[in-house]
Amino acid sequence: MRPESQSPNLVRFSSYEVNLRAGELYKEGRKIRLQVQPFHVLAMLLEHPGQVVARVDLQKRLWPSDTFVDFDHSLNTAIKKLRQALDDDKKKPRFIETLPKRGYRFIGAVELPARPSSSILAEKANILATSDVVGRMAKLSTDDDAPFALVSADEESAAEKEKLGAANDDVGISLLIAAQKLFLVANGTQIRVLEVNESASRCVVRILEGEHYGRTALVPLLWVE
Repeated sequence: MRPESQSPNLVRFSSYEVNLRAGELYKEGRKIRLQVQPFHVLAMLLEHPGQVVARVDLQKRLWPSDTFVDFDHSLNTAIKKLRQALDDDKKKPRFIETLPKRGYRFIGAVELPARPSSSILAEKANILATSDVVGRMAKLSTDDDAPFALVSADEESAAEKEKLGAANDDVGISLLIAAQKLFLVANGTQIRVLEVNESASRCVVRILEGEHYGRTALVPLLWVE
C-alpha cells in the first residue's frame, strides 16, 4: 500500500517517496525492496539533505560500539545497495554523492515532512510546565523516529551544538560527544522531567536507561512523551 500523502513521516524526492516510520521506499507508488541497513543510511542522509554525513556518524548510528563488524565493507555494501534501489550512478550521482574519506551527501531536491506548528509546540510546553508533570517519568521520542537522538548536557553545549551544526562541523560535534557534552541516547529511553523552559521550548531531564543513566540533559519539548 502506498503511504498516505499527508503523513508527517513521508519524505519525497524526484519520483521517490520514503515512509520513515514504516521503513519503506516507493517509486511512483510501487514499493522498492530495500534492506534495513541501506534504508537506515538513506534515512540518515535525508535527515541532513545537502550536508555531509560523516562515515563515523553513520557507524555510530548503525553499528553500536559493542557490535563486531567490518564497518568499511558493511557501509560500502549498504551504499551500493542503496544506489541500486535508487538507480543512481556513483560517477554521475543524482542523489548520493561520495566525498572520499569523509562521508556522503544527499544532493537531490527533498520535500521534507511538515514540522509541528508553533501553536502545537506552545500547547505542549504548557502541558509540560504544569506542576503535576515536572518530576514525572516520560520517554524520549524524536519527531523524526531516528534510532538515536543527540542531546545536549546543558545550555552551553546546546549553543555550541547549534553553532557547529550550522557550520557542518562534524569533527567539532564528534569532539563534543567525546567530551561528554553531547549524548547519543536511544529513542524510547525512559527519562524524568526535572524542569521546563517554555521560552526556549526545551526541558531538563534525567536519563534513566542506557549508557548515560543518571545524567541530566537538555532536550526539545517535542521530544518528550
